[in-house]
Amino acid sequence: MSTHLAEPTVADPPSTGTRPDIGRLLVHTTDRPGVVGAVGRFLAEAGANIVSLDQHSTAPQGGDFFQRTEFHLTDLAARRDQLERTFAAEVAGPLGLDFQFTEAAQKKRVAIMVSKYDHCLLDLLWRWRRDELAMTVPMVISNHEDLRESVEAFGVPFVHIPVTRDTKPEAEARLLEILAGRVDLVVLARYMQIISDDFLDRVGVPLINIHHSFLPAFVGANPYLRAEERGVKLIGATAHYVTADLDEGPIIEQDVVRVSHRDDVAELIRRGAEVERSVLARAVRWHCEDRIARHNNSTMVF
Repeated sequence: MSTHLAEPTVADPPSTGTRPDIGRLLVHTTDRPGVVGAVGRFLAEAGANIVSLDQHSTAPQGGDFFQRTEFHLTDLAARRDQLERTFAAEVAGPLGLDFQFTEAAQKKRVAIMVSKYDHCLLDLLWRWRRDELAMTVPMVISNHEDLRESVEAFGVPFVHIPVTRDTKPEAEARLLEILAGRVDLVVLARYMQIISDDFLDRVGVPLINIHHSFLPAFVGANPYLRAEERGVKLIGATAHYVTADLDEGPIIEQDVVRVSHRDDVAELIRRGAEVERSVLARAVRWHCEDRIARHNNSTMVF
C-alpha cells in the first residue's frame, strides 16, 4: 500500500480566473418578508457592492428560503472575520439565518478518487490545469496503480490504497487519515467501490459521484451492454452528492444524448463517457463556486 503524499512536482496553475475582493454570502431560513432587504442593507452599510443575487423559496408561504449573493468589498480577506461576526450578531441572529461567507479567491481543495476508468479523472485534471475550475488538487487516490503515470504527469501526488473485501475497513481508515484537514471536497471520478456509512459520517466534507445513467435503470456491471440489449434510445449521466442511500443522493446535474440501433456497445461507451465528463465537470464547478444549495434530498443550483 503506497500512501506517501509527496509534494507536487509542478506548482498549481496560475489563477487567471481568481477575482480578489469578491465574496459570496449564502443564506437559508424560513421564508418571511424582509430577509432580502436585511442582507442588502448590511452589505451596503459595510461598503460592499452586490454583483449578483439569486434566491428561491420552496413555497409562497412558510417555505424554505435560499439566497446566494456575490459582492465586491475592498480588502475582503482582511475584513472577512469581522464581517462574519457583525452579520451573525446583527442579521443572522435576529432573523434565524443559517449563513456562510466564502471568498472567490480561495479555491476549494479537491481530492479525486478513481479506479481504472480514466476519462473523468483526466478531464478534471485538464480543466484544473487550464484554470477552468476554481480548485486545487492536493491528491488523487486510487485502489489500483494503473493511472499513476497519467496523474503524476500533471504534477499531482498519486496515492495507492488497494481495497479488498477483507481490507476495506483498514483502507477506509487510511483514506480518512490522509484526507483529514487537507480537502474541502472529494470527487468520485468512477471510483468503483461502495463508500461505507461510517466513512461518510467521519470524512467531514461532501462527496460528489458520477453515475453512468440519466436515471439508475442499469445498475451494477456492464450497464452499456444491458442498455444495448434493451435497445435504449437515450443514455446519459447523473452527478450527485453521496449519501448512505446508494446512488440516491441529491442530484446536482444530468444530461443525455440520443442513440439508436446503429450504435454498438463500444459506441455507447464512448458517447456515455463524453456525457459523464461534462456532467461531472459542471457539478464540480458549481460546487467550487458555491452555487449549490441542498434542501432535503434535492438541490438548487444558482
